[in-house]
Amino acid sequence: MSLRVIAGTARGKKLKSVPGDTTRPVMDRVKEALFNILASDVIDSKWWDLFGGTGAIGIEALSRGAAFVRFSDLNRAPVETIKENVENCGFIKQSEIRKGDAFSMLSAQADRQFEYIYIAPPQYHEMWVKALKLADENIGWLTDDGTVIVQIDPTEYQEIELKHLEETEQRKYGSTLVIFYDRVN
Repeated sequence: MSLRVIAGTARGKKLKSVPGDTTRPVMDRVKEALFNILASDVIDSKWWDLFGGTGAIGIEALSRGAAFVRFSDLNRAPVETIKENVENCGFIKQSEIRKGDAFSMLSAQADRQFEYIYIAPPQYHEMWVKALKLADENIGWLTDDGTVIVQIDPTEYQEIELKHLEETEQRKYGSTLVIFYDRVN
């Protein structure tokens, strides 16, 4: 499957895949549907692509007018892949790429706020639950109108009790479930 940027200033640019099978690239139709839902809200927004992988989601956001994306991933191969993809698409200035543990980063004191935190971790380890709970506990990472977006396999879904976030929407695309959690003030 070839990865590419769907729309915006980097439309049609091919994205390099992460070597091996440690990441699962987001399908074009899921990416397209996600950005159709968000529409013009993407413009000037700040994102954190938490389990960055190839960087496809963050790069798509930048291509569609996002102001800034922080990409993070635990492993060297995805971090190198993100760097290459960001560079290839011309988004170095609007990007920050960090190698590190998502849970440690989310647990740290917030150094900036994001309109969107995108959580698409390795599947079937309940990592999304841990990440979502940490984002909820450390709500300073999100702007007042911020949203956490989770991408998982539908079989992984469970209702989670949260203090500062509430589930507002779910969209299912084949074996992909996208869930939106909005900040409650």
